[in-house]
Amino acid sequence: MSVETGISTGTTAHENFIFTGERMKNIKLASRETKQRTIIEVGSVKIGEDFLLIAGPCSVESEEQMMETATAVKAAGANMLRGGAFKPRTSPYAFQGLGLKGLKILEKTGREVGLPVVTEVLDTRDVSWVCEYVDMLQIGTRNMQNFSLLKEVGKTKKPVILKRGMYSTLEEWLNCAEYILNEGNPQVILCERGIRTFETYTRNTLDLSAVPAIKELTHLPIIIDPTHGTGRITLIPPMSLAAVVSGADGLAIEVHNNPEVALSDKEQALRPEQFAKLAEQIWQLRAYTMEHLA
Repeated sequence: MSVETGISTGTTAHENFIFTGERMKNIKLASRETKQRTIIEVGSVKIGEDFLLIAGPCSVESEEQMMETATAVKAAGANMLRGGAFKPRTSPYAFQGLGLKGLKILEKTGREVGLPVVTEVLDTRDVSWVCEYVDMLQIGTRNMQNFSLLKEVGKTKKPVILKRGMYSTLEEWLNCAEYILNEGNPQVILCERGIRTFETYTRNTLDLSAVPAIKELTHLPIIIDPTHGTGRITLIPPMSLAAVVSGADGLAIEVHNNPEVALSDKEQALRPEQFAKLAEQIWQLRAYTMEHLA
């Protein structure tokens, strides 16, 4: 029987490891063979045991925007606040974030509403001082194989969300996690955010098969980002619920108090009322799966 799904697979975990072992031979610290499960505590949430529900805007734009959004997502059931202070954008002319000002707003908002905060770090030179303002760091898809940055966050004591590169295999992704783990930081959370395929209807192709696959290969928690994985508001709710059933340890969802005027990713941000409805379904489904599918 599969520990994660309760469905008979006909092979044991050891047999699965032997089957993939040769290709995954460099996955040493992240391997499921070395540890049953990693639990990471951030605030009152035990990631890998509790369900992590991250919500907030793509970019920190103002104190008012952050406070309105944070208050709404916490009331809806989110247990972590996100917000970008540094934004890696395809165009150099697009909004790049507020930098230090944005970090201060994010930290203040999280403290006042009572939510731990997470933001993306882009540069090795920024890691140490970004750590002063946030509870968790994020490595974005474009930086998944920025090995210098991976080593630098590996030297910190902060939990790290490592997003899958848009063209990366599971093996490449886990090798990048190894860089962080090898520097002494065991607090790595993997995030599937969609990969690039020939499909153009969605922003990316959300690979939910990565959840059970990663759980076979590694002890690290894995969360899903349905916002970037689909890029379509109508698809975020069903893919979020599918992620819960797949066994994901959490979700990261973009929410903005007024998406029409958002400075980035306005077309894929949920309104607070949309998120509240979805969050209620997420928590109900999570409770059901824990009772009936665990």
